[in-house]
Amino acid sequence: MGSSFFFYDLETSGFNPREARIMQFGGQRTDLTLKPIGEPVDMLIKMTDDILPDPDAVLVTGITPQMTLADGVTEAEFLRFFTAEIALPDTIFVGFNTIRFDDEFMRTLHYRNFYDPYEWQWQDNRSKWDLLDVVRMTRALRPDGIAWPFDVEGNPTNRLELVTAMNKLDHAEAHNALSDVQATIEVARLIRNKQERLFDYLFLMRQKTKLAELVEADEPFVYTSGRYSGEFQKTTVAVRVADCPGRSGCVLVYDLRHDPGIWINQTAEQLAEAWRWKKDSDEPRLPVKRLQYNHCPAVAPLAVLDDASQQRLDIDIKRVRANHAALKGNTQFVDNLHKAMAMLDTQQQTSLVSSSQDVDSRMYDGFLDNQDKQAIRVVRAANPDELGTLDLHFLDDRLRALLPLYKARNYPKTLSHEERAEWDKLRAQKLLGGGQHSKLVKYFSRLQEISEWDNLTSHQQYLLEELRLYAESILPEE
Repeated sequence: MGSSFFFYDLETSGFNPREARIMQFGGQRTDLTLKPIGEPVDMLIKMTDDILPDPDAVLVTGITPQMTLADGVTEAEFLRFFTAEIALPDTIFVGFNTIRFDDEFMRTLHYRNFYDPYEWQWQDNRSKWDLLDVVRMTRALRPDGIAWPFDVEGNPTNRLELVTAMNKLDHAEAHNALSDVQATIEVARLIRNKQERLFDYLFLMRQKTKLAELVEADEPFVYTSGRYSGEFQKTTVAVRVADCPGRSGCVLVYDLRHDPGIWINQTAEQLAEAWRWKKDSDEPRLPVKRLQYNHCPAVAPLAVLDDASQQRLDIDIKRVRANHAALKGNTQFVDNLHKAMAMLDTQQQTSLVSSSQDVDSRMYDGFLDNQDKQAIRVVRAANPDELGTLDLHFLDDRLRALLPLYKARNYPKTLSHEERAEWDKLRAQKLLGGGQHSKLVKYFSRLQEISEWDNLTSHQQYLLEELRLYAESILPEE
């Protein structure tokens, strides 16, 4: 089979991929003309008894832990199926906001279960694409022929369920993974039918070499990103000002809507402070962001900005050119940007270390060595009863820590008495550690808060009761 799209979506137990879990996986393969190939995939994945779901997430999806235990497969079983049947050569994984959300969950799922976290997306000519920024750029540059939604306050929004509703596309059940997949395919068809040139161009531009060719010309280009204001359809004109130190395929770009005069003479400390995100702050934020080639950014040459687009997006090309000229050749600004970036990265690493010590959170500590890649294949192929006696010499200490967790989560019936005692001890630490600030106390507190909402439906009340019963069923002994 040649190249094909595999559209996929997840429903999860929460929003943090290091702590939450995938509860439902939905997917559909299509050819490059968006015609379905084969049957859709709709699978539940069993929750494990060391994890409490976020009650708010369950209220959105309607998927309870009990449903996953009754009808789901283990993570190890799912990944065997995924590797054999879904991650085929030449597959292009596609979704709606998958790069920032679903892909992260998939990487941590692979890591936790003795697979390389990244190979599923690049090996054997596989690749990825994300339609969210395609939708955003279509709305910004070529909106004709498509109905575009607004939220209750009159602001533009590109939420999948609203785009489908406005355009009378089939979307039977929002926040059901397979239904969202089918809706995403419908939106892709809509854009391809109405704005084929832009659709095909952005599909081509998901390739890193094509991105580099445009961005590293160091000329202004059109850039659509969720980081930019919805007032201007998430779109601006940007220019590369520097590479990200020590990171291939990452550049720093400047938003040319803004006069660089107030920034180019500031110190690294001042730039770092202005760069740092502050909730509900009116202070001007440094108009610089990272652009990562492996995130499939939506970029286009300046020539796509016709008169209508310039007016719609409030882009003054003369001002853009003047701001670009003021930036050119300013090595001091670039040096200070690099220093500011290093300061922020150090602070973020310190924060992650202090808040996430368990091995599940350490995927980004480093890549796996080739010797360890051989060893994880042995783990995956082993008989579950043998997992505790494998004579493997991992170079990476994360793998040693993950092995007993992998066995307990995927093959709990094979645990010896001693292994079960260790697993229960770990669960108690995770769920009860911290006393009144423990995960379990916070969980029941949130259930109580939600139960006091006005106008709860009978289905919501049922979900809350199921969540209470589930927590009681996995409650470890102190």
